[in-house]
Amino acid sequence: MNLSEVLDLQSILFRLFLSMYLVTVFGNLLIILAVTSDSHLRTLKCFFLANLSLADIGFISTTVPKMIVDIQTHSRVISYVGCLTQMSLFPFFGCMDYMLLTVMVYDPFVAICHSLHYPGIMNSHLCDFSILVSFLLSLLDSKLHNLMILKLPT
Repeated sequence: MNLSEVLDLQSILFRLFLSMYLVTVFGNLLIILAVTSDSHLRTLKCFFLANLSLADIGFISTTVPKMIVDIQTHSRVISYVGCLTQMSLFPFFGCMDYMLLTVMVYDPFVAICHSLHYPGIMNSHLCDFSILVSFLLSLLDSKLHNLMILKLPT
């Protein structure tokens, strides 16, 4: 559905959503660029923050560009493939965000509760493995949602 039928309000909504989208994408890209370019930011927390920023870019890019185009063209049509793509990517990146936030909380937990063993527990292999597990569980969750939706009668 359209957010508004008033043409003046649609142009304001178009500019508002476009500016919020661009600020979000460029802000997350700046975080990724800062973490990858500065050697002082190559910590575990910054590694997870860069991955979270990448997931946020994907999350916001699944729906907002289509909505911006729909506001501009006054169209509410989406293809079947486009709908399935959005229904697949939106839960994937949403679950990826939650999984990465959960993994990010594990770092201070280990630092506080197991401070003497922190360097042995939190190493780059564990971080890479946790990112991979987050990705795979998010993919599984997304596919399960799609399979449930595709089983519904049309």
